[in-house]
Amino acid sequence: MLLNKKISVWYFIREIKNQILLIGIFAIAIGLLDELPWFRKISLPLNIPALLGTAVSLLLAFRTSQSYERWWEARTVWGAVVNDSRTFVRLIIQFIPAGNDKTVKDFAERQIIWTYALGEALRKLPFSEKVQQYLDQNKIKAVNIPNAILDEHSKQLKEIAASKGLTDFQYMQLNDIITRLCDSMGKCERLKNTVFPRSYSVLVHILIYVFAAILPFGLDDSQLLVEIAITFLVPVTFIAIEKTSIIMQDPFENGPVDTPMTSLAQTIEINIRQMIGEQNVPPKKENTSYYEM
Repeated sequence: MLLNKKISVWYFIREIKNQILLIGIFAIAIGLLDELPWFRKISLPLNIPALLGTAVSLLLAFRTSQSYERWWEARTVWGAVVNDSRTFVRLIIQFIPAGNDKTVKDFAERQIIWTYALGEALRKLPFSEKVQQYLDQNKIKAVNIPNAILDEHSKQLKEIAASKGLTDFQYMQLNDIITRLCDSMGKCERLKNTVFPRSYSVLVHILIYVFAAILPFGLDDSQLLVEIAITFLVPVTFIAIEKTSIIMQDPFENGPVDTPMTSLAQTIEINIRQMIGEQNVPPKKENTSYYEM
């Protein structure tokens, strides 16, 4: 399951309501003005708006493709987080000598908190009660909390290895997984902090409005309602496509197409607690990828 929920049509309309209103007023106004004799003399070959519409379509296709690529990369990175979290705890259980249940539980709990903290940090939301309580109990304070939690993993592993609780090979394997987790965190931060060039959005907006402005002059003046409908629907379709790509290009904004990080963190928590033999595994909450925090 990537995203299995309905997105409200009204949510989408609210996102582009100003553009819909502007183009609607323009379409009606230009249609009524076209009834005036002197205004009917203004005419353009249909090839001109068609050529501009093709250019807008190509730009929107590129924008949508790049936005989907960003969204899919975010989902792929979090898939790696899920796999590496399970592998890390599984190896901890296998490698830590018998009788050290508390140590195993410490690593497991820390990994669970890390996944929640990473998702909340990416969304730039206050930490949940569960995460904040863990940070306070362990006196973890840092600018980058997820990175500080991984540091705690490394410190405890180093202590265990120094006391001969791990072989060099086991230590290297576990340390390699921490490195992969850190790499996934870095990829998420790159996606979060790298914005799509603003100049590209401005160019697309200008071309859409220019297209909307010249389109009526290339249409047949004999059908008023058809002319108004086309002048309204085609530019609004372009704007809707652009807004879809804008929403999709930010996969960590807690929006309707957001990467379901809390849902994935819950999956990780359930799996890890089952692996360490806890009986009271918390149930997974549904619908936690849209305004879930």
